[in-house]
Amino acid sequence: MKGILFLCVANSARSQIAEGLARTMAPADVTVRSAGSHPTRVRPEAITVLKEIGIDISRHQAKIVSDISPSEVDTVITLCAEEECPLFLGNAERIHWGLPDPAAVEGDTEQRLAAFRETRDELKRRLCVFFAERGA
Repeated sequence: MKGILFLCVANSARSQIAEGLARTMAPADVTVRSAGSHPTRVRPEAITVLKEIGIDISRHQAKIVSDISPSEVDTVITLCAEEECPLFLGNAERIHWGLPDPAAVEGDTEQRLAAFRETRDELKRRLCVFFAERGA
C-alpha cells in the first residue's frame, strides 16, 4: 500500500473525515488524500466531529480529483451514496463505501452534528477493518 485516495463529489464531508481518520491510522509510509469531482469547502461540522476525537483537519482544503497523480495512488475508496461518484483513471484497487452525505441532513446544529458523528464513527469502523485486513 503506497497511497489511498478517498473520493466523493464535494470533498467537503465524508472524504475529508475519512482522510483525517486514515492519516491517524495508516502506516507512516502510506500517503492519504481526498478529493472530489466538484470540490466546495470543508464543512465546519466535519472539522468539529473530528476535533471531538483529537484530530485536526481545520487546515484541510477541498481538492479536485484531476490534481491527484495516479502514480501515487494504489487504493481508491469512493464514498458516494445518492450521487454519482467521481472517476479516478489511475490503475488502483477500487473499493466503494456508499455512505449518505451528512451535509445533506437538514435540521438544527445538533441534528447535523449527529449525522456527521454517525458518518465519522462508521468510517472509523470500516477503516479499522480495512487496515487490519492489510496488516497495518
